[in-house]
Amino acid sequence: MKIVIGSDHAGFELKNELKALVESLGHDVHDVGALEYDAKDDYPDFAEKLCLELIAGRADRGILLCGSGVGASIAANKFPGIQAANCEDYYSAHQGVEHDMMNVLVMGGRIIGGAVASDMVRAYLSAEFSGDERHLRRLNKVKAIEERYMSTEKA
Repeated sequence: MKIVIGSDHAGFELKNELKALVESLGHDVHDVGALEYDAKDDYPDFAEKLCLELIAGRADRGILLCGSGVGASIAANKFPGIQAANCEDYYSAHQGVEHDMMNVLVMGGRIIGGAVASDMVRAYLSAEFSGDERHLRRLNKVKAIEERYMSTEKA
């Protein structure tokens, strides 16, 4: 798979660890930054770069980090077609894909350590959407909300 990865300064070290892991698992990785540590950078900038790669079809899934994972998750979910979730455990990392077609795994670089993050990335990348009727029904409802409220046309 083609994986896009990004983080601000608070997720910078963990991002670099995870980038090496994802490459070792045989995936192509595109790092949208931060490419060097800068305490003044901002997570929305990297969330935007990452999401635009997914929207353009240049990546299959994304991994995004900030300090807590909350801000990056909020920013990523502003983009149409993005299902980003801030996860802190193995179950959520794979279940988000299997049930909710999550395409961006968000983590807090100040919240979880490298071992847990590595397990979560493995789970996320190996998971596949189930296609179950109940999950499709729910996703269609989410997509309808997105279309209703993210439209460029004003109601």
